[in-house]
Amino acid sequence: MKKKGRKKKFLKLPRLGGGRELLKEFFSENMEYPEEALENKVEGDVIIRYKVNSMGDVVESKVEKGLGYGCDEEALRLVHLLKYQAVNNRGVRVKTKNRIKIPFRLPKKTKKKYQYTYKSSGKTEKPESSDSHGSKTKTYNYTIRF
Repeated sequence: MKKKGRKKKFLKLPRLGGGRELLKEFFSENMEYPEEALENKVEGDVIIRYKVNSMGDVVESKVEKGLGYGCDEEALRLVHLLKYQAVNNRGVRVKTKNRIKIPFRLPKKTKKKYQYTYKSSGKTEKPESSDSHGSKTKTYNYTIRF
């Protein structure tokens, strides 16, 4: 009788811990959008093909599909920052091939919203004041908070 289920793999492969959400967060925290790409309003995806050794280090990488304007170099830098979990395969050294898509999106401009509050204070002690010429003027107080 054969057992149903997954086949047991002989070799363990290095993996990233945390999943896709942690990877997205890592890219957003560590990405420095290239100045040249910002000036030319370039956005898109860079695809990188790379190899990971059994110690979890990225050892070889190359751009499979690039954008230019400094985005390719930034994507390569980000891939080399990745740290995979090391594996022990009873002395067998393993290199795995991986492929990753790194999104480059222009930062969104946020509009500043201003809110003001007008409060009428009713009667004041000096609602009217006179200037040096003797004409009467009204005084208003406004508070603007940012």
